[in-house]
Amino acid sequence: MAKLRIPILAAALVARAFAQVDFSGEWSPLYHEDAPERLPGPELGDYTELPINAAARMRADSWDADRISVVEQYQCRPHGSDYSMRGLGNLRVWREIDQTTQKLIAFHTHMLAWDSERVIYMDGRPHPPDYAAHTWQGFSTGAWDGNMLTITTTHLKENYIRRNGVPRSEQAIVTEHWTRHGDYLTVTTVIEDPVFLTEPLVRSDNWFVDPGQHIGIFGCEYAAELPRPEGTVPHHLPGTNPFLKEFAGWYGLPYEATRGGAETLYPEYRSKLGEYKPPEKCERYCTCTTLFNCNLR
Repeated sequence: MAKLRIPILAAALVARAFAQVDFSGEWSPLYHEDAPERLPGPELGDYTELPINAAARMRADSWDADRISVVEQYQCRPHGSDYSMRGLGNLRVWREIDQTTQKLIAFHTHMLAWDSERVIYMDGRPHPPDYAAHTWQGFSTGAWDGNMLTITTTHLKENYIRRNGVPRSEQAIVTEHWTRHGDYLTVTTVIEDPVFLTEPLVRSDNWFVDPGQHIGIFGCEYAAELPRPEGTVPHHLPGTNPFLKEFAGWYGLPYEATRGGAETLYPEYRSKLGEYKPPEKCERYCTCTTLFNCNLR
């Protein structure tokens, strides 16, 4: 009986090992999903595919793109970890192993943008209490579901869901599902935000192994870009933003369809819009699959 147990135990250990995947390596992003949003940046007033509430909509309507030039608050402000995986920049992943037990302690990630680094703890530690410090990268823990890694992130500083002013609060909980298929990595992200979302926001992006990639130093230096008094924050008061309807006009969309909300995510919403009348000629982001072909015309 003892001899029989040894092979069974060995088989169980091997099966358990194969259930876990090593994501270590250099990864380059693919931009076939939501390329105009992720490369040149989203249009003002484009809230499509976002289950936002009225508070989020008002915040985004007040947004002025010049805000990123504000030295005091925004110039070197990094992406939150939930957005950095969708933003422009490459990724490095490596493992931290306990040399005594050979157990996986954590995955570490490094993003090109702002040299952001995150720790994804794999040793079963709990999340800190609500009053603990919130950071741009948040506090992340991971757990295996077969060969899929599920990551839960809390304690994020307030940031954005989309880089046109659509906000994400510090109360959000972000869940990521990482799945590796050979040389490709699919990351599906679920954002639950009781402050600005009426239901979870689900998005995905993909990466490919790029062993020859070299991620340089991002660096960010503050510098005055526009002549204005110190402390000025570009903005639009409610109801005064003149640019909100441009996006609808460029793509021939009804204005109300660009305003977001959970209802607009589902196929049934099309029945409320009538017949779609596209522009006679595409004039904006007609081709946009890489950083190099994403031109306005």
